[in-house]
Amino acid sequence: MTSATIDHPSKALATFAAELQFDAIPAPVLRRTEDLILDWLGSVLAARAARPVRSIERFAQMMGPAEGPSEILTSRRTSSPLFAALVNAAASHYVEQDDVHNGSVFHPAAVVIAPALAVAQSLGASGAQLLTAVVAGYEVGIRVGEFLGRSHYRTFHTTATAGTIAAAAAVGRLLELSPQQMLHAFGSAGTQSAGVWEFLRDAADSKQLHCAHAAASGLMSAYLAQDGFTGAAKILEGAQGLGVGMSSDADPSKLVDGLGTRWTLAETSFKYHASCRHTHPAADALLQVMTQNQLQPADVARVTTHVHQGAIDVLGRVTVPATVHQGKFSMGTVLGLIAVHGRAGLGEFDRDFLSPEVSAFREKVTMALDDEVDTAYPARWIGKVSVHTADGRTLAGRVDEPKGDPGNTLSRAEIEDKMQRLAHYGEGATADEAKALCQRVWQLGETARVGRWLG
Repeated sequence: MTSATIDHPSKALATFAAELQFDAIPAPVLRRTEDLILDWLGSVLAARAARPVRSIERFAQMMGPAEGPSEILTSRRTSSPLFAALVNAAASHYVEQDDVHNGSVFHPAAVVIAPALAVAQSLGASGAQLLTAVVAGYEVGIRVGEFLGRSHYRTFHTTATAGTIAAAAAVGRLLELSPQQMLHAFGSAGTQSAGVWEFLRDAADSKQLHCAHAAASGLMSAYLAQDGFTGAAKILEGAQGLGVGMSSDADPSKLVDGLGTRWTLAETSFKYHASCRHTHPAADALLQVMTQNQLQPADVARVTTHVHQGAIDVLGRVTVPATVHQGKFSMGTVLGLIAVHGRAGLGEFDRDFLSPEVSAFREKVTMALDDEVDTAYPARWIGKVSVHTADGRTLAGRVDEPKGDPGNTLSRAEIEDKMQRLAHYGEGATADEAKALCQRVWQLGETARVGRWLG
């Protein structure tokens, strides 16, 4: 690591993103990038009819061109790259099935792939260029999330904040920005970073706005930088930068950790349950106990989930959920669905998030801070539960890697199945169209021009 890298990590990160070449990305990382793109597509298509997404699309229709080079996947309309990215990013995060990077507590796909695809379609970029841009966005956004640290996440939604810079990196790579231009794009993106957790208390729609804003602001920042617009050179680590304003434990060394050798994209997890990722470790641990001991919901007197502080900070705001989406941030609701149905999928949430049986189980669930789990977080998301049965037993469940984590990942067949189920759920694509999308993504590296995906 050079002294210049240590003194100016924002510049080192911008230079990496600007100069990243397709041939320098290891083949396993490229294959994982394809996996993540297909996984993202399912989340977008599942949200086709979601009210907040349609609201943002109506705004895009009013403000943007009636047609353009970039595809709005939920409606199959076209628009400018800006408005296509805006809508697709909003849709990405709605059903809570999009990917997550544990160490940064960041959902990269929503804010990286949406603007990258929109711009790639606009430019007529190749599949290899799109893949390279997505990798650049992930590598930048994840490191920014790690830099901002745990204190940031208590108030700020990292996907919204780090997401602006991740989007700028992805779009900037497609625009072939110079390292200096990329640094300016980071500065403009960072000064627009926003998104706080208060919306969870009211079951508000802000989460979709967070992703839409991050994707659009990052895209705008990259295009402005291409035109000579300047941004703060030390927007991250500067004396009045994001680290000072949004964190009490920011670590600038995280911005350049293993650049070019540590591929953080490959560390990204897929989401198996249709809920906030903070619920997944406990959900898997409870399922383990229920299955191994052949328990029914009525056999359980109470459940203690042993969690990290981040789970309490986010999930503790929701007691009795008012909406399906808020239910996905209720530990008791998620565990109730697991106990009753053995899964917490989209259909289960829609039908039963407030059913009497699930609601009764929700009241049996409490969260308790656990030193081991909290110390391991966010690098590892350990699931631990204590299940107290009606007949007086105490049963322990533990999962060290929730389903979808890199060490317990989804196979390509499982990713295809998940994508097709999500597309069917949202009626976003027919079975034949979903299968064709799978093949399109698997062949991206050999695709000469990224065109429309659902025409």
